[in-house]
Amino acid sequence: MGLTKSEIFTEEQNRLASLFKVLGHPARVAILQHIIRQNACICNDLVEELGLAQATISQHLKELKSSGIIQGTIEGKSVCYCIDERMWKIIQEDFNAFFNQELKINKCC
Repeated sequence: MGLTKSEIFTEEQNRLASLFKVLGHPARVAILQHIIRQNACICNDLVEELGLAQATISQHLKELKSSGIIQGTIEGKSVCYCIDERMWKIIQEDFNAFFNQELKINKCC
């Protein structure tokens, strides 16, 4: 597969593509849904909840954290994660702007 040549795309296009990529794995979607349902920071209960290995969950948490969607705090020996509310609002605005673009239906297809 060739290089993406990201420099030829706008900052917005690159940002949206990165977010779609991060959210493109069902385990990450499940992690976010679990955090949202808990309405609180979560610590160590994802292994039981999702049925994935701790190492796998840690890798997905790392990707979500590096994208800024979640943030983590250290409490004792565990790291607790929650949604970064500021970033969540930005993502909502970006996705809404993307999906609310006027769509002109072309009957050729």
